[in-house]
Amino acid sequence: MYEHLETAENRDSLKRVVVDPVSRVEGHGKVTLLLDENNKVQQARLHIVEFRGFERFIQGRPYWELPVLVQRLCGICPVSHHLAAAKAIDQLVGIDPENLPASADKLRRLLHFGQVLQSHALHFFHLSSPDLLFGFESDISKRSIVAVLSEYPEIGVQGVKLRKYGQEVIRMVSGKRIHGTGAIAGGMNKSLSKAERDYLLEDIDQMITWAEGSVALIKKVHCSNLPFYDEFATIRSNYLGLTKPDGALELYHGGIRAKNEHGETIMDHVDYCQYNNYIHEEVRSWTYMKFPYLLSLGQEQGWYRVGPLARVNNCDYIDTPLAEAARIEFKAHSGEAMVHSTLAYHWTRLIELLHCAESIKQLLNDPDIMGSDLVAQGEKRYEGVGVIEAPRGTLFHHYQVDENDIVTKANLIVSTTSNNMAMNESVRQVAAEYLSGKELTEPLLNNLEVAIRAYDPCLSCATHAVGKMPLQLELVDVDGKLIDKLVKHSDGQIERNNA
Repeated sequence: MYEHLETAENRDSLKRVVVDPVSRVEGHGKVTLLLDENNKVQQARLHIVEFRGFERFIQGRPYWELPVLVQRLCGICPVSHHLAAAKAIDQLVGIDPENLPASADKLRRLLHFGQVLQSHALHFFHLSSPDLLFGFESDISKRSIVAVLSEYPEIGVQGVKLRKYGQEVIRMVSGKRIHGTGAIAGGMNKSLSKAERDYLLEDIDQMITWAEGSVALIKKVHCSNLPFYDEFATIRSNYLGLTKPDGALELYHGGIRAKNEHGETIMDHVDYCQYNNYIHEEVRSWTYMKFPYLLSLGQEQGWYRVGPLARVNNCDYIDTPLAEAARIEFKAHSGEAMVHSTLAYHWTRLIELLHCAESIKQLLNDPDIMGSDLVAQGEKRYEGVGVIEAPRGTLFHHYQVDENDIVTKANLIVSTTSNNMAMNESVRQVAAEYLSGKELTEPLLNNLEVAIRAYDPCLSCATHAVGKMPLQLELVDVDGKLIDKLVKHSDGQIERNNA
């Protein structure tokens, strides 16, 4: 589609415009545009400029530390990493998901629903609603939750309280709102007390009401700006996510389903432990973030999108009534099998928020969450794969250990990594269709950030392409004169230029 804008010819003769940093996202990234003399866009790239390297950090550690260690990847979605790691180390102690005690399974699901609810509320109300309520090119003073609380106080307060409730669910299950500990190898370390359960039940009906109202709000915003909202940053892609065996939406545990842009099935309910047979990653020199693709379709055609839009597109139904009604209404919006609008990520995100609120209520009324059978044991294994649907999309954790239970190899495919190509394509679409040929101003450049924010990227989670970025070191004396320069190119070659 817009791949021709990835790398321009005659780059040295082009003007460079940089959006640095991309704001209201988790982590650090920037967008660079190269323009010709007529301000026509010749190149557009989303660069991830931070490096974390968690795959290396956790090597050499005992496996039971991993659920606590890996959640330090992020303060926004720590529970997702916590649970993906827990599902992987379950296998290291010989426990498959179907053999987890019922109480442990339901407590993990409750924890996960709380996580997705708070993350979706944070992203929509705090980070994205200013663009949607005030306009993409509004004054910079309007682009914050403070402005929303000032001019739309009811919406702002509901968003804050929805997020707070999700965090309270996390606190009740894991002990802390951020970086708590609940999941352990083979189960959970505690159940809910009756008092904790009753505390959460007090407000759940209000949360469901507000969640239902948020779906109505985003539908109104989206449909009142047609065809613009259907076309802005929109690309056609494959979609990937987990589903239940019967095709229902699944956020905690399921098989991998992928569909193409026409809604045709590429693979269905594949065992995620075999993900390496279906998904590979490539590296490009200008970003720390990898580019995953479906092996069967190849690098050029096999990239895909994950997250709320992919999950709602892929599933056959949602097993909570209000969210299912919202899904049916959403799918009817498009005349195609799949909804491709990038801004529809917001709509589907709030459908999932409603599903999480309904699911939390169901689990709070299930006596198993107060049960005492919390841990199972099995025969030791040397490899484990844990996959979960994080708020931003499908999250893979893959570990190998030695005979001393020490991690020898780790691979993470983070949700935002899977959306890397799609985010770049959306940036290029906006650059080509809405910015090219214009005098670029700060409000106009916010359109690029709006396109990126729709994916709710977690950029710090997604960076681990060690050794593939170019690096330049310069040694200067006290007068600022260059003494020596060392350049490491993206192919790993070292070049020294002595002054």
